[in-house]
Formats: sequence, C-alpha cells, structure tokens
Amino acid sequence: MNEKKFFTAIDPANRKVLLELKKKNIDEYKATLLELKAVWTARGKEWRKDGMLVKEDKPLKVWKARQYGWKDKPGFVVVRGKINKGRRKRRQTDGGRKPSKSYMYKTPDKSLQAILEERVCKKFPNCEVLVSYWLWEDGQNKWFEIILVDAHNPHIKRDKDLNELSKKRGRAGRGLTPAGKKSRGLRKKGKGSEKTR
Repeated sequence: MNEKKFFTAIDPANRKVLLELKKKNIDEYKATLLELKAVWTARGKEWRKDGMLVKEDKPLKVWKARQYGWKDKPGFVVVRGKINKGRRKRRQTDGGRKPSKSYMYKTPDKSLQAILEERVCKKFPNCEVLVSYWLWEDGQNKWFEIILVDAHNPHIKRDKDLNELSKKRGRAGRGLTPAGKKSRGLRKKGKGSEKTR
C-alpha cells in the first residue's frame, strides 16, 4: 500500500496523528489506512461515472486550496477535472524501418495536469486558472482539483492579492500556472538551465 498517496489525501493535522499512531500501535495504523483506502476508492467509482469536468461548491482538500490562495467568497470557482492516463495515440512516421507499434504513440511535452488546465479554460472562458493540484487516481484516470477565479468579479477586483489577474489573461494557455511552469522547466535554476527562460 502506498502510504504517501493517502497522506496527501488527508489534512496535515491528521497526518501527524497518524504518524504518532504508527509508532505506538502499528495494527491500528494499518486499519486506519485501510479505511482511508475504502473511502477514496468509493469516491473514485462515483467520479468515474461523472463527466470530464464537474463544478463543486467547495474544494475537497480545503487546506491545500487555502495554501494556494483560495478564499471562501464570490468570484472563486472550484472544478473537479478528470483526464485519461497513458500516452497520446498519434501516428509518428518519419520514414525508415521501425518496430510495428513504436511510432503509434507520442508522449506530449506537457503534463496531464497542464493539459487539463487548458481544457478547463475552454469550458470556463470568463475565468482564469489560479492553480490545480492532484486529487486522486486509479488505473485509468487522474483527477485534479482546479481553482478558477472570475477576474471581473467585484469581490476579486477589491482583493489586493488577486486584482492583477484581470490584466493577465490566458494563464493556463501561456504556461503561467505552477503546473505549466513545471512543464516548461522553470523550477530549475543555475547551470544547465540557461535556455529555459
């Protein structure tokens, strides 16, 4: 069982309690993890039936959303997005002999998270993507929670931290979100990354 996968799915305060329980009573710790697994797998089965993008009232990981700038006030939109795992099927023929199936797939330069953010932008053209983060995954799909901001909402315009979003249109398309910057290689600095900026 991948413990890290479940640790990211619970509140940091509860994580500390779980880690303390691991030192005191390992059997109870394992039973708690199994309960967590049952909850998230049940959610995954329900989410699989839903569409690609589902609008939510509040984020499921509230502590994570607050960390990235979400506030419980008008102007914020929370969307749960689903994207298929795996490589993109696209024929790549450059000539020459190749194995039968090697050229049938192309690995995209962007992450699945960045691709999903661009899809969300098309669905909600009046909003800007603030941030997105991993929610859950199974063998077929990955789910991310995307925080959108309506930059022209009066509550957002009054907010000093967010009022600049109205000037910066198309953040996801231009790779200005955290996921986009990671795909562009902007997390690395110094020697070896001179041409990334």
